[in-house]
Amino acid sequence: QVQLVESGGGLVQAGGSLRLSCAASGIIFSIFTMGWYRQAPGKQRELVATVGTDGVENYVDSVKGRFTISRDNAKKTVYLQMNSLKSEDTAVYYCVAEAPRGLSRDWGQGTQVTVSS
Repeated sequence: QVQLVESGGGLVQAGGSLRLSCAASGIIFSIFTMGWYRQAPGKQRELVATVGTDGVENYVDSVKGRFTISRDNAKKTVYLQMNSLKSEDTAVYYCVAEAPRGLSRDWGQGTQVTVSS
């Protein structure tokens, strides 16, 4: 059974930083592409960042230069370092694990990030 447990969300002032973590179990972590999505109130869920099995990172344009995704295969954990936070970053952030060739996709329960201006 796949479990993805996020942590690290909270309330922060604009310009501040947060680090999200997602601990995975029930998967062969090293062969999964890992990522973070977010969903703001009244908006569709959007992809924020992914990190592949080869360590290649991809970001949505709105977070480039501010967010960094990383993975620790030994700890089965993916991180999202968020700097220079803006009010528009306020959302529930979800961890996602995608199996090779997109055969499956599993989601965490989400963690709330609130940025006050």
